[in-house]
Amino acid sequence: MVHSSQTLPPLDTLETFARAARLGSFSAAAEEGGVTHGAVSRQISRLERWLGVRLFARQARGVSLTPEGIRFFGRTQEALSLLTDSEDRWLPRRTKATVRLSVTPSVASLWLFARLPQIERDDIQVDLLLEHRLADFGEGTELAIRCGRGPWAGVKAMPLWREKSYPLASLTMAERLGENPSAEKILSMSIIHDSNAEGWRRWLAPDGIEYKPRGQDRRFEDYNLVIDACMQGVGVALARPPLSDAAIASGALVPVSQRSVDYHVSYHLVRQDGMLSGPAMEIARRVLQAVGHDAVGIASFTAPTKVKG
Repeated sequence: MVHSSQTLPPLDTLETFARAARLGSFSAAAEEGGVTHGAVSRQISRLERWLGVRLFARQARGVSLTPEGIRFFGRTQEALSLLTDSEDRWLPRRTKATVRLSVTPSVASLWLFARLPQIERDDIQVDLLLEHRLADFGEGTELAIRCGRGPWAGVKAMPLWREKSYPLASLTMAERLGENPSAEKILSMSIIHDSNAEGWRRWLAPDGIEYKPRGQDRRFEDYNLVIDACMQGVGVALARPPLSDAAIASGALVPVSQRSVDYHVSYHLVRQDGMLSGPAMEIARRVLQAVGHDAVGIASFTAPTKVKG
């Protein structure tokens, strides 16, 4: 089964996979790529986890492609050929300033992509880095969007929005649940959550229910997978506005309870201490304007800060 997300696979793993598939050896792939055997193995494992299939059969004298690996190798070769074709190669438009923004895949697909033309406009290009790890501002990243409680040492962060969470379901599942179902009725269905189930614990607490994930429940790292699974009727999920707004507006998901709770963490726009470049300052301003921050708050976030130490 392939990955159900609409986002791309980890692009840094594809070239490593293609090299190992072509050479039939992780060691040979590591030597050709100038990295360690362990680095190749970790990248292949990450790609396999993303796809949900085994690409290589590990053997005593090397590796060989599985049937799924053979099929994926063909697709990978096509994709890499397109990317390296000199006529089709995508290059940043050099007449524009570029700002690197690190963002999680779920925020990118469920919020940012729809607003990207208004944020970039004609003068600045946003170089998107899709990742889950902590943003590394030492790698050229100037801005990041991350979820957590804040504040964090060495960076400046501003909450982007407040989330009022309530249960959502597909139309078919909502009909099965009936109008204004009890918490017990909702728990008769599978519960879907992302990497943290605290939202469900908070929502169920007023009913005296101490929620603990069960075997029938589903956990996905990305909230876009939570939304996808919920729309397909896999279970009941919590709304996380504005990330869930499009699915609700389209009618693919409907609220099944009127009770909401404040979500326990928030998404923040994050920057390193010090001074932002002019283009990064402008992109920060546009992102914060898009979520309704006023001029005073925006000026506070973009102002230079003293670097400690």
